[in-house]
Order: sequence, then structure tokens, then C-alpha cells
Amino acid sequence: MRRRILQSTLFVVAITALVLGGPLAVTTWQLVEDFARADLTSRLEQVAARLDGPQSVDEIDTAAIELAVPAGGQLTVEQAGKPTLVLGAPDLGPDPVVEALPLGPGFRLTIAQRQAVVRTEQLQLTLIVVLLVVASVATGTVVATVTARRLAEPLRDVADRAARLGAGDFRRAPERHGIPELDRVSEVLDASAAALAELVQRERSLVGDVSHQLRSRLTALQLRLDELTTHPDPSAREEAAAALEQAERLSAVLDELLLAARAARAAGAEPVDLKSGLAAVVEEWRPALRAAGRTLRMRVPDGLMARVTPARMREAVGALVDNALRHGAGTITVSARAGDASLLVEVTDAGAGVPEELVPHVFDRGVSGRSSTGLGLALARALVEADGGRLELSRARPPVFTVFLLEARAEDVVGAPRPPAGPR
Repeated sequence: MRRRILQSTLFVVAITALVLGGPLAVTTWQLVEDFARADLTSRLEQVAARLDGPQSVDEIDTAAIELAVPAGGQLTVEQAGKPTLVLGAPDLGPDPVVEALPLGPGFRLTIAQRQAVVRTEQLQLTLIVVLLVVASVATGTVVATVTARRLAEPLRDVADRAARLGAGDFRRAPERHGIPELDRVSEVLDASAAALAELVQRERSLVGDVSHQLRSRLTALQLRLDELTTHPDPSAREEAAAALEQAERLSAVLDELLLAARAARAAGAEPVDLKSGLAAVVEEWRPALRAAGRTLRMRVPDGLMARVTPARMREAVGALVDNALRHGAGTITVSARAGDASLLVEVTDAGAGVPEELVPHVFDRGVSGRSSTGLGLALARALVEADGGRLELSRARPPVFTVFLLEARAEDVVGAPRPPAGPR
């Protein structure tokens, strides 16, 4: 995009320079010669005025009229039957610039200038015009470069924002670019992100509630059917056994559907080394913390491989660090360890913690202990749950937020490319 904008602008500047610069240079060249001829004509008129009418060549005061001869030029006074009077340079070289003025029958004044003098002036002024055209092209290039950068970088940021939104990153992007149209697109993306986050959260809550209710009802149904299998009537026992078998199949289908739904949400998940992945988050947030007079530490052992979507994990942990920066105090610590059935990533700080009344609602949208939007923790939980993990407040004071991640399986790690150490 940036290169196309730059090329288009430079093309317009070049065409403008050619269309205007070429004719201007030709016009300047011709004007210099016209001015030189006009100057010679003016000098002839001055000489004619000093002569005060036709005189004999022998009577002309050469000292008076010689002052009108240009430097390096020549004045010729011709009179029929008289020798020609020549004042100034004896030789003007080839093709001089000549102007003549008749004063009467057989009386003629001619003044000439060296062609080289006129050509020098033409070249000097034409060169000035060319330099001005080149300067305008250079200025246009600078303007085009600045404009291309000013347009391309916001467009790239908006494209990255849309890509992160598609990857499940629903965090707001408060940066604006000063371009009304692009700022409007950013606002629409933020609104869409908020709506999608809420929609995804409702969908996950609905799936969780439905699965819980179905499991409860199926368990109750299986218990009743299991009791019926002991009925004294053989036909009743047979029907109960068949119904119990169908209920067990339905329970298995429900488990498979829930597993498939979780797998679909985590379709972009891959084995990620937590040490390198979390190091990228730490490096990203370290300048902001340094500016606030805070420190950020990381404690992650080697060899912890989680199955996550790298962008989601980075944004979720980044949201927790951002929350600690806004609402916490002291040193922020990002650590990781292996749990019983999953990998744990913990983000903690030395602040006062979460107020008691906010603990049950800390992950609800719009709930905040201060004047913030209350979206960060809700979006972080949505990002973690999208990869099949979960986010919990393990301790309120001092606060400890724990991310439970799926551990990469052996078949995931074998043959998988090693993730890069830097940001993806």
C-alpha cells in the first residue's frame, strides 16, 4: 500500500514537472534572447537621440555615443559615400545578435552583441529554472513519502486490528491516527470487538449451562433406568436395559459434541514454549512499566509446552499485565509452573488487591474498581477459554490471576517446529 501510494504521487509530480518545467525552460531561453534584443534596440535609440538627426560620419562625437555600446559589443554607423564608423570590439565571432535602426536615406545604425554572452545568460537562467523544477520534484517526493507513511501505517494498523479480531483478540485499541475515516473504522472495529466478545461469552455460557443441565438430566435418567433393570417383569427389565443403553449413547454423543466444540474454538492452537511466549509479552510491556516506575519479572522454567493459540495467549496475559499496571502496585511477576492436569500461568503484583465485593464479579463485563471500561479481564477470560483453558482469580489480596492452559500432547510436540523466541 505504501509503495503504491508513493509511486502514484511521484508519478503525478513527475508528470507535472515535465508538463510545466519543459515549456518554462523553453520560454526562459527565448525570453533571454528577446530581452537582449530589446536592450540593443534601446541602446540604438539612445545613440539616435544623441545624434539629433542625420549627421555626417565625420561630424559624430564618438566619445558621446561610445558609452551606449555594450561591453564586448559593436556599434556600426553606415552612411552612403562615407567610410563606415565602427566602435567597440572589432570581432564579435560567428552569428552575433544584431539589431539595426535606419536614421534616414543612406544613414543606418547597427549594434551587435556576441552570441556567447547571450548564450551564457540563457544557460544560467535556464539552469535556475531546471533547479527550481528539481527542487519542486524533491519537495513533492518528501511530501509523497510523508503522506504515504501517514496513510499506510494507519491502514496497516487497522488491518492488523482486523486480523487480531479474527484470531479472537477482542481487546479495544485506543490508538487513533488523526484521519477521520480511519478513526471511524477503528471505532467500528472496537464496537464489533465488544459485540463479538459479548456474543462469544454468551454462547460459551449457554453451552456450559446446556451441557450441565443435560448431564444432570441424563444422570438422573440413567439412575432411574438402572433401577428399572431390576424390575421383576422380564419385559420391563429388557426395555429398561435398552433405554439405558440409548441414554449412555446420548451421553457419549454429548461428550463428543462438547469436545468437538472446544476443538473448533482452538483450531489455531499449536505447541508453544511458555518461556519464549511469555518473554515476548514481558518485553512488550516492560517499557510501559518502566515509564510508570514499575518493574516486571518473569519466572518460567524451561520445557513447559502448552497447546494454545500464540496470539490469544499473548493478548490474554498482556491484558492481565495491563490490569496489574492500572490497578496494582509494586513489582509485577509473571510465572509459570506445571499443575496436576494443566499448565499454570500466574500474574501477580504487590497492590491492595481486589475488593471483597468485586471478587465474584471481577470477570464480568463493565465491572471495575476504578474508572476503567471493565473489559480487560472479561476479554482475557474469553481468550483463554477459546483455547480450552480457564482464567481464575486464585487470590484476592494480594491479587493472583491464574491461567490454566492445556499441556501439549506428545503427538503435538513431535515434529512441530520450535516457536520463535520473539513476538509472532
